[in-house]
Amino acid sequence: MRSQAPGFLNLPTRHIFFTGKGGVGKTSLSTATALAMADAGKKVLLVSTDAASNLDEMLGIEFGSLPAAVPGAPGLSVLNIDPDTAANAYRERVLAQMGAAASETDLATVREQLSGACTTEIASFDEFAALLSEDEHHFDHIVFDTAPTGHTLRLLSLPKAWSGFLDNNDKGASCLGPHSGLKMQEARFKAALDALSDPAVTTVILVTRPDKGAIAEAAHASEELYALGLKNQRLVINGDFHASDHTDAVAVAIEALGQQALKEMPPSLLELPQDRVPLRAFDTVGLPALRALLSTAAPRIEPGEAVMPGHLEHLRGLDALADELSATGHGLIMVMGKGGVGKTTVAAALAVGLVQRGHSVHLSTTDPAAHVAATVNGDMQGLRVDRIDPKVETQRYIDKIMAAKSPALDAQAQALLLEDLRSPCTEEVAVFHAFSRVVGEARSAFVVLDTAPTGHSLLLMDATGAYHRQMMQEFANHGAGRVITPLMRLQDANYTKIILVALPEVTPVTQAAALQDDLRRAGIEPYAWVLNKSVMAAGTHDPLLAARLAGESKQINRISGGLAKRLFILPWLTRPPIGLVELSRLVVQR
Repeated sequence: MRSQAPGFLNLPTRHIFFTGKGGVGKTSLSTATALAMADAGKKVLLVSTDAASNLDEMLGIEFGSLPAAVPGAPGLSVLNIDPDTAANAYRERVLAQMGAAASETDLATVREQLSGACTTEIASFDEFAALLSEDEHHFDHIVFDTAPTGHTLRLLSLPKAWSGFLDNNDKGASCLGPHSGLKMQEARFKAALDALSDPAVTTVILVTRPDKGAIAEAAHASEELYALGLKNQRLVINGDFHASDHTDAVAVAIEALGQQALKEMPPSLLELPQDRVPLRAFDTVGLPALRALLSTAAPRIEPGEAVMPGHLEHLRGLDALADELSATGHGLIMVMGKGGVGKTTVAAALAVGLVQRGHSVHLSTTDPAAHVAATVNGDMQGLRVDRIDPKVETQRYIDKIMAAKSPALDAQAQALLLEDLRSPCTEEVAVFHAFSRVVGEARSAFVVLDTAPTGHSLLLMDATGAYHRQMMQEFANHGAGRVITPLMRLQDANYTKIILVALPEVTPVTQAAALQDDLRRAGIEPYAWVLNKSVMAAGTHDPLLAARLAGESKQINRISGGLAKRLFILPWLTRPPIGLVELSRLVVQR
């Protein structure tokens, strides 16, 4: 039996964006697509806009902010939009624009203005816009592997946001330096907007799994992107699974959940051209596996290696983790990891478990996708559920700054300040302030924070570190010992417990390990790892699922062999972990 070739490979546009909820397979599909087009004789550039990209591991090469050829794939080049590199280049361009007549005082002022997190965002966007608006056609196609949905929507909304800001701003300085530094990018921003809006030039491929949450996020993204002018959209169902052994309860349940989710797909998605990519028995690491991902040949499934049940005896479930956390009495619990690994499920279950053990808990999220409320799906005495809403926090921040500074300003200066605060980068600053506020609540209660996917969380950590350094400098001569910054609370193991979530696959484990290294460099030590969706723990003998067990066993050995100080496991669930009843099952006291 042969599968049909994906329709998105037929007459592709120059720009192709792959977007969707974290963990649905955007990187695998975008890389396989770029590789297929290069194999067909096209010159293709594969670009990652995700700060936590794992393209280097998939392709087995190191690359940076300049196009690098991929060995074994003639015609294919790859680059990563690195936020730090982009920010440094942007600062140099703005400073150069000021000219030789600028005084050292002026240059120092601008350098300070360009030191914030919002500069990093706009600089990354500037690199992205350059790829869309360039006149030179070195490549036949540019394929974008994007960050998870919420941050991709933010990125793709910036051409319109910054074009509008520049149209209405002829005096402001903004957090990005003098207006001349921004004005020199105006033509590029508008060219990017034109390219994104042209269906003959740009296609957006919405990637989902046969999963209710991922499908709902794809539908939301489709509507948002359509409103932004990106109307040429396709839908890809990745990981489509059909049980081959109908005596296997786990396999049958997994298939039934997926098929039910697809039956309930919103009409807006049903109207889109659709492709399905089957679940594979292999990890998509290396060129042979990536070429096989979109292959129309019937897959060959090798028997899985026998795995003894005793292999899992030393691993405990979320109930044991909830017991350990409960014993501390209060504190901040941050659940972190790659998109799509189950952070929201783990965070919500731990919050419910702590309430069951007699504590008051505030469950919140920094993720723009904000699924915590839908995951809890009910009210529980002692549990408060909310989100850090970027729009709400931005308005709150603007109101606060205006109230503090307006009394000392005349009407013209007030208008200028308000105009400046309405720049798109204000959102990043406002979200950091909200995050700091939530961190402080853990002094007397439990706060469980479901974080955004890795890349955006690292940017938030960067902002936290920058704020810490700023406070230390300001109070250096005024008793710095009296200052407690959010970073200091995150570094305090008695105050903060970091829980890293991963799937039992090569890429999620590697990315969790990289995140752990980044945290350690910031003086933050993770408390435990949770391995989610373990087929081994669920128990199965379906040929395709069983073929994945050997790889899962390797990852469990890898984590427990030194990566994690504490490892807890969550099986692949045959019922969706939605609602208080199902979440309670995961953390019930034994």
